[in-house]
Amino acid sequence: MTRHDPFVRIRHMVEHAREAVEMTHGRSREDLNLDRQLNLALVRLLEIVGEAAARVPDDFRRQYPNVPWRDIADLRNRLIHGYDSINFDILWQIMQQDIPVLLANLERILDQET
Repeated sequence: MTRHDPFVRIRHMVEHAREAVEMTHGRSREDLNLDRQLNLALVRLLEIVGEAAARVPDDFRRQYPNVPWRDIADLRNRLIHGYDSINFDILWQIMQQDIPVLLANLERILDQET
C-alpha cells in the first residue's frame, strides 16, 4: 500500500482521533485551560486528522457521504490558521460529540477493507 491509498489516510485519521479521545478520558473542559500539554496535543492531533481527511481522494469521499470530510479539513485549517483564536469550548465539544461519531464511521470503512 502506498501513501496515496485512501485506507492509509483513514488509518491515520483513526489512530490520531483515538489518541485524542484517550487523552480526554477522565478529563474535563477546564483541563484544556490548566494543562498546556493536553491543549497542544489535542490541537495537533486534530490537525493531523483534518490533514489526512483532506488527502482522501474525492471519488473515495463520495462513496462515504456520512463522513463530514470537508468539515474535518476545515477544522484543520481553522486550527492552523487561527492558532491565536481557538475557541476551546468548541474544541472540547468536538472532542466529546463529533470525534466519537467520526471514529465509528471510519472504523466501519476500515472493516469493509478487509
